[in-house]
Amino acid sequence: MNYLGIDYGTKRLGLSVGDDALKFAVPIEAIPMTTWEKVAQKIAEIGNLRQIHKIIVGYPFNMDDTIGAKAMEVDRFIHWLERFVSIPIERIDERLTSENVGDLRRRSGKNRRNLRKSGAIDSAAAVLILQDYLDKI
Repeated sequence: MNYLGIDYGTKRLGLSVGDDALKFAVPIEAIPMTTWEKVAQKIAEIGNLRQIHKIIVGYPFNMDDTIGAKAMEVDRFIHWLERFVSIPIERIDERLTSENVGDLRRRSGKNRRNLRKSGAIDSAAAVLILQDYLDKI
């Protein structure tokens, strides 16, 4: 099976792909957040092109396991996305993903602003989200 990992953000969606044979996630180009409809159409295109069987979305639980405003926004996005794609969508806990990506960035020595603007940080977060899922299946 092929998977698409998504790190939801208000400015862009970080994306990654992987499969259950190799169990290895890799980043792909992030999608700028314009409208949910355009983003959903782009995800549907990626799903068809890459023969995606399941979409894995990072879900921002609070540290005390509660659901906050950001998680509710992700829920609304997923509900919207389900109107445009027939691919099953699953949520996975993304707590601490941003911290892990920040650690990777600091070790690389690259400029955070340039990485953020390019979407590389967002897609790196999507890699961690999808890799966590692949490691559990």
